[in-house]
Amino acid sequence: MEPVPPEVVQQVAEYFSVLSEPMRLRLLNLLKDGEKCVQDLVEATSTSQANVSKHLKVMLQAGILTRRSEGTSAYYSVSDDLSFELCTLVCDRIATRIEEQAQHFRAFSLASKQ
Repeated sequence: MEPVPPEVVQQVAEYFSVLSEPMRLRLLNLLKDGEKCVQDLVEATSTSQANVSKHLKVMLQAGILTRRSEGTSAYYSVSDDLSFELCTLVCDRIATRIEEQAQHFRAFSLASKQ
């Protein structure tokens, strides 16, 4: 098996790093139902326009979002649905682990009552 070229590994790591920021995940979640303008995203996240714009720019540069302008407003939408699939896989994995931990706690709790 051929080793993976460092450039490929770097690009994959950069893609994952884009999704590693909680605010970006919040923005993606807000955009899952369709296009939204920056102001709507600012209001929904209760953060500054500068902060929202910074994160939108990172996702735009990574190819996860698209942007269109209408007058003085900028509208963003998700162009890469793979990010939702990745989030679903990760959330399912975390939920499974939490459920397994809960079973261990229940078993410990029941064992201590006997």
